[in-house]
Amino acid sequence: MDVFEQNEKKCEKIRKHNAALLEEFANFLKEKNLAAKTIQKHCSNVVFFINVFLLYEETIEAADGAEYIGDYLGFWFIRKAMWASPASIKENASSLKKFYQFMHHNGKIPKEFLDELKQTIKEEMPEWIATVERYDDPDIEDIW
Repeated sequence: MDVFEQNEKKCEKIRKHNAALLEEFANFLKEKNLAAKTIQKHCSNVVFFINVFLLYEETIEAADGAEYIGDYLGFWFIRKAMWASPASIKENASSLKKFYQFMHHNGKIPKEFLDELKQTIKEEMPEWIATVERYDDPDIEDIW
């Protein structure tokens, strides 16, 4: 089996695990009395992060993904998601914060991971918003 096949098998295993996590996450949100449409939006945002971004170049499990929030929302999401906008960045940050709160609540990540994620979002959000606005401005050539 070559390296590509090994990586694909590992990604498939992670995606199956992620499907179970997402089901648990949706139930967690239901218990918080969120509307079905809101739950669907949060899950959709999380799926893009854990099944696309975290598996794009490496095979990173969801529990280890919190530390990549800055790379994701500050760079990758802006370049890869055609729908990237200030509103979608804020929405994704909210979804990922809820997801990692769920992960901590269920003992899947330590509190330090959650705290670091929240701090990163708080500190870096203004720059992420500014970056996506520059990215969408045709008059700006060097957005980074």
